[in-house]
Amino acid sequence: MSAPSPTRVSVLLPLPFEAPFTYVAPAPLALGAVVLVPLGPRLVVGAVWDDAPNMQVNAKPVAQVLDFPPLPEALRQFMDWVAHYTLSKRGDVLALGLKASLLAEPKRRIKNFSFGGADFSQAGPDLSADQAQAAAALRANVATGKFGVTLLDGVTGSGKTEVYLEAVAACLAAGRQALVLLPEIALSVQFLQRFEKRFGAAPAVWHSELTPAVRRETFRAVAQGRATVVVGARSALFLPFPELGLIVVDEEHENAFKQEDGVMYHARDMAVVRAKLSAAPCVLCSATPSLESVENAASGRYARLDLPARHGGAQLPKVIALDMRANPPERGKFISPMLVQAMRDTMARGEQCMLFLNRRGYAPLTLCRQCGHRMACPNCSAWLVEHKSHKRLICHHCDYHTNTPATCPACTARDSFAAIGPGVERIAEEVREVFPQARVLMMASDVIAGPKQAAEAARMISEREIDIIIGTQMVAKGWHFPALTLVGVVDADLGLAGGDLRAGERTVQMLHQVAGRAGRAQAPGVVVLQSYAPEHPVMAALLSGDLSAFMAQEALQRCPGHWPPFGRLVALIISGPDEKLTDQTARALARSAPAGAGIETLGPAPAPFAMLRGRHRRRLLLKAARHIDVQSLARDWLARTEIPRNVRVDVDVDPVSFM
Repeated sequence: MSAPSPTRVSVLLPLPFEAPFTYVAPAPLALGAVVLVPLGPRLVVGAVWDDAPNMQVNAKPVAQVLDFPPLPEALRQFMDWVAHYTLSKRGDVLALGLKASLLAEPKRRIKNFSFGGADFSQAGPDLSADQAQAAAALRANVATGKFGVTLLDGVTGSGKTEVYLEAVAACLAAGRQALVLLPEIALSVQFLQRFEKRFGAAPAVWHSELTPAVRRETFRAVAQGRATVVVGARSALFLPFPELGLIVVDEEHENAFKQEDGVMYHARDMAVVRAKLSAAPCVLCSATPSLESVENAASGRYARLDLPARHGGAQLPKVIALDMRANPPERGKFISPMLVQAMRDTMARGEQCMLFLNRRGYAPLTLCRQCGHRMACPNCSAWLVEHKSHKRLICHHCDYHTNTPATCPACTARDSFAAIGPGVERIAEEVREVFPQARVLMMASDVIAGPKQAAEAARMISEREIDIIIGTQMVAKGWHFPALTLVGVVDADLGLAGGDLRAGERTVQMLHQVAGRAGRAQAPGVVVLQSYAPEHPVMAALLSGDLSAFMAQEALQRCPGHWPPFGRLVALIISGPDEKLTDQTARALARSAPAGAGIETLGPAPAPFAMLRGRHRRRLLLKAARHIDVQSLARDWLARTEIPRNVRVDVDVDPVSFM
């Protein structure tokens, strides 16, 4: 018999290339097959892609076909779609889901990782009438095996998680896989415990803090269909599910779902696309939905389910705005005497308190009392943050750190530096002075770094070993502590300053989520907002609890100017080590900017962080009506402008941050 004739195949590599390369295989290969191929002097991993191979080039042979399931068609289509939408190279998108380090066959199976052990037949908890109605609707969606998006909107404590876990059970019963996206999976200890209690087994987990061995085992288990439920961070969207039947995006409003570097994508929006390509329902879940999702539900693009009451008859907390102009703290302090008294009364009843301040470290600014010199980062347009626990001044953007100098570098005055403003470390110091007998726990990302520490913190709080919790945004999401009845927001105005398009929306969402930690079951909760502007619409919305009216007002303000979600934005971030060349490139891009009806270009202007990690930064913003294809506009725009080699232009379609 004659040997089979060689076959040409296109292979996409997880490297910054736009198009696949053509190779020769000894026999036809399945689309999506994972292979090793030569690239220069080395062998690299890649996947057989759907593009037609180039029949004209002198192609090298495929070195090896790896023993790994082919990447599913829906995943390949999804990666191509993400690349087109975000103006990224297809190889860079493939790199989000395919790495050589994930493909090694494990030498031994890891104990305690059965992956497929979730028992969908186990009875769930008793549901309220509202919960049962919502759960029935989600189960029906899953049973159809068709794409559709549902916004599950419920107040904090309404039992949204138990409702969408019913949809997960229906997905498992249909023999398909489910994906639950959480904004900070490494810290979502209580969710994982709740899942295991519901289904009798832990889900597969996917996030950046897994060990390499666990990542390899999980990746293979997903591809083989053994991992039936994955709970993951945004990168879990790129896992090779062969039978994806449901995607849930919990806390869908969270900015943590936006990838801000490399391939800049929003996991909430991409989850909808992944679900559509997989013919699977998608559930977006939040107590404070984004304006984008609210408008999609109002227009009929999404279905909507509401859970307006807390589960089990529990009441929403009472919210109080404390006018700091009339009730100022003592000199050098940051907690009003009225909040101090509320904390004292709460602990006297044997209940717990939480203080929230979304600012890490001890103080956000260190300056010289003699000349006013401010300690700044040499690499970024940012002040250095004092961290007393590390005895360091730290830049939160590039991780530069130094000791506080003994003498001022500007005026040489000795021991003249003063800490200005509070971070959570400084609030903890103040609390320990006022309540020396209280058991205090600080929760911030530089103190609680991973799942084990988060689990221990949750245990201590739940078992009443802690009286006062002091935390950053880490404490705002997902925690359920029955004895926590008082939440004090140290600076409710933080986040409202500046010209950020979404400042009001973000502040309402965060503070409402923080407030939701107060009071569950039989213990009523109280939330105290320390504010120097209690008349602000954000404070009024939190006091009334009428977030829908606030969001309606936000919509009215954004609609006339075609601001999202009523228009499209594309940001161009120009950066380079040479300030003059960076400015020249930004001006050249401005001169070649698109024009026409429904199109406006803003800038160039220095970015709020005009220097970041040693690179000068300028920004341009393309604003267009919703019907305009901004990807084509931006692609043509960049093609018309010559970009110097040492200047980088990053494209952010649908930006959520303007820093």
